[in-house]
Amino acid sequence: MEEESVEIENKNIGIVEAEFMNIRQSTVRSVEGGHVELQQVGALSIDGDRVEVTQGAAVLMRGTNLSLNQSIGVLTAGNTTNLNFSFAPVAVSADTTTVNKSAAGIIAAREINSNNSTSILMIGKNINGNVTTLLDWRSALAIGAIAGGIFGLFSIFKKR
Repeated sequence: MEEESVEIENKNIGIVEAEFMNIRQSTVRSVEGGHVELQQVGALSIDGDRVEVTQGAAVLMRGTNLSLNQSIGVLTAGNTTNLNFSFAPVAVSADTTTVNKSAAGIIAAREINSNNSTSILMIGKNINGNVTTLLDWRSALAIGAIAGGIFGLFSIFKKR
């Protein structure tokens, strides 16, 4: 049965389910809820409508509104994602991603707003702001062609 409100501090717990939760300085395997606030928490999986993580780390984050402040999210997926002084290897948003002084591997969203951030690859309909990317569409196409050529060459030598 899901509780209405949960506050946890300094614990190592498995699964937490609640409508409103505030977890501080803990480790959690799985978090599910409506409004989730995490401060200095390490989690394997976070799922919620509104997720706010401050100085935390998570492998999988999913929700309607995601907000990471000085945090790491390996795979983040939501409608709206905000990265503030954070790192996300993969960030996917259905609507908007805002990246403020953060680093990201791959960002995919309908609209990306960036302020002094870096990424390897950004995919979006509208990309606004100051961003440094490693790959643009031309270099991604060139890398794909080179990888395909090398793969084809190895497949020819493998048959002999």
